[in-house]
Amino acid sequence: MLFGRVKGTAICTLKYQDLEGLKLLIVQPLDKHLEPAGGLQVAVDVVQAGVGDLCVMVRSREAALAMPGVKFVPVDLALVGIVDELEIKPDGEFDFTLKRGWNTYT
Repeated sequence: MLFGRVKGTAICTLKYQDLEGLKLLIVQPLDKHLEPAGGLQVAVDVVQAGVGDLCVMVRSREAALAMPGVKFVPVDLALVGIVDELEIKPDGEFDFTLKRGWNTYT
């Protein structure tokens, strides 16, 4: 799972025909501490994200599979989720308590 923060919008005068109607956003990839990791990239937005949103991204074939309708599109990065809440625990710390409504381990 990759995280990224939306920095802006990319405008194209000509797009691949199956990408018509989809928004292209400029995204800053983030590491596990939510710090910038690498340069800005362009991603296809399928979740209606906006500038400043923390998003979940997928790459490669998974990005093309995230497109609505046609599954053979030249896409290498897609935004597939907007993060509403994120809880980061220190490395090595786990919470093994089962939440109400969850199935117990067998």
